[in-house]
Amino acid sequence: MRSLQERIRQQEILAELGVAALQGPPLEELLAETARLTAKGLRAEFCKVLEYIPLENRLLVRAGVGWKPGIVGRASVGADLESPAGFALRTGKPVISNHLENEERFRTPEILEVHGVRRAMNVILQGDGRPFGVLEVDSRSDDQFVEGDLAFLQGAANILGMAIERERYERHLKEALDRHEVLLKEINHRVKNSLTIVATMLRLQAMKINDPRLTEQLEEASQRVHAVARAHERLYHSDDIDALDLGVYVELVCKDLSANLSECDIQVETENGLVLSTDRAISAALIISELVMNAAKYAYGDASGGRIWVRIARAGNDKAELSVRDEGAGLPDGFDPLSSKSLGMTIIAAFTQQLDGELEIKARSPGTEFVVILPLEERDSGSQ
Repeated sequence: MRSLQERIRQQEILAELGVAALQGPPLEELLAETARLTAKGLRAEFCKVLEYIPLENRLLVRAGVGWKPGIVGRASVGADLESPAGFALRTGKPVISNHLENEERFRTPEILEVHGVRRAMNVILQGDGRPFGVLEVDSRSDDQFVEGDLAFLQGAANILGMAIERERYERHLKEALDRHEVLLKEINHRVKNSLTIVATMLRLQAMKINDPRLTEQLEEASQRVHAVARAHERLYHSDDIDALDLGVYVELVCKDLSANLSECDIQVETENGLVLSTDRAISAALIISELVMNAAKYAYGDASGGRIWVRIARAGNDKAELSVRDEGAGLPDGFDPLSSKSLGMTIIAAFTQQLDGELEIKARSPGTEFVVILPLEERDSGSQ
């Protein structure tokens, strides 16, 4: 009979193993630590963690203590009912064999014979899913394993089984998240391509129409679609699909505008690190796009074009300032953006309001500057 002190020591070892499992070490380390502590708790020379390999119907020695070199990671035993470990795996019932040399229920695995093992004890490693394998302790001594020892071994197996199941769950969750991220990137890539096709079709249609006013409207619509496509392009190349760096995004939009408004020299100055949610960044970029197109269309009248300055900068700790300036003739007296019938100004006013922003128009000498101040974070309107 085991003494009370020894049972207390075994409970302390189980507590130590539980703490080790909760710390979330790599699986290989936890398997090795379980084998070490289990052998220590049962004062046995050998212990091994056996992993079930379904395709081979074998139990691989995944981790262990006391075994000769070349055993751990290579040797295996049968997983059939005539094997002690196989019986434990197949039936879920523990196996105690204190006299392997006289055992008639099972064959003695070669690995035990080679190491002179005379007694063995096996319990299943069971989690919430399929069994991982078997936890086995072996000894050369003439002593006997008893029911109390079995309770300790099963306790160790239960702790390890739960840790293995947690590791499986975390691995599957990570794989699912990785697949989800890849899928979202692919969706953004396809949306970007689709929007680019739409923008190109609008531009081709504009080239075939003899109505200058309609051609201009189609060109502007194409540019708006391109601005949204640029957002999805940035999302495809980014690890964060929920937010965009406004400065980097606006630079790309202005690059497209420069290609299509070749008569204007668009100068861009942006401060990186101003991050907005994707939806808000798209709206902000569309405001910039409309302001630039309006400046190109109206600021310089019949002249061949001129400079347009675009600036994105931080305004205090929690706001961003969007500015578009020209050196044109200026706005007519009494101009009110809110009452303007221009589609561009309607879009600018609508998106500024949507972003909880403020629009200010400043007369310069020469030219005009449109300034939009907007919060970096979306405001929570709360319940009324």
